[in-house]
Amino acid sequence: MTDFNKTVVLVSGGLDSTTTLAIAKDLGFICYALSFDYGQRHVSELNAAKKITQTFAVAEHKIIKFDLVQIGGSALTDNSIDVPSAPTEGIPVTYVPARNTLFLSYALAWAEVLNVNDIFIGVNAVDYSGYPDCRPEYIKAYEQLANLATKAGIEGTKFKIHTPLIEMTKAEIIKKGLSLNIDYSMTVSCYQSNADGRACGVCDSCRFRKDGFEAAGTMDPTLYQ
Repeated sequence: MTDFNKTVVLVSGGLDSTTTLAIAKDLGFICYALSFDYGQRHVSELNAAKKITQTFAVAEHKIIKFDLVQIGGSALTDNSIDVPSAPTEGIPVTYVPARNTLFLSYALAWAEVLNVNDIFIGVNAVDYSGYPDCRPEYIKAYEQLANLATKAGIEGTKFKIHTPLIEMTKAEIIKKGLSLNIDYSMTVSCYQSNADGRACGVCDSCRFRKDGFEAAGTMDPTLYQ
């Protein structure tokens, strides 16, 4: 039997996923948090994710480990590719091939095991870097796949992928999070933060984050290098 008051939430340790977790909690869900150690540069995000999930008292927090360094193709998984310090045209080199598809697949598998049909992910299609796996069309297609490719979907329990931030600006996301009493100093969003979680201040993620706090008219609590 499906447990309708439970959900799986993808938590990276960044601003967006933390806000998504807070929204899921505010909606009354018992949250099972899922993070990934995939060989990314910014492992300090995982330390942030541990702290955040403890603060939000999630039911369980899993960190799944797999190695995308073996595939490469992204500045986040290949040290020979530099993280850009200025805006670039098209899909940036910080895009990790098929990352959200892999993340959602693990979330889907855990949701089946937990007998829940809700999954939350903090993708955003407004203030983002142009990643194809953050678009509403992608989420809709993956949700359809989830309901075709699982025992639970075939037996009539339909999965729902929640994307509460997908049409929000970064400033709107921050304002929502502050209304839910999020301490954003816990979060790490930088693509190349150091071991202490201090941000570079120049990558795409840092720029969107800084601009968001400025547009929201509130202090940026980010620690910079």
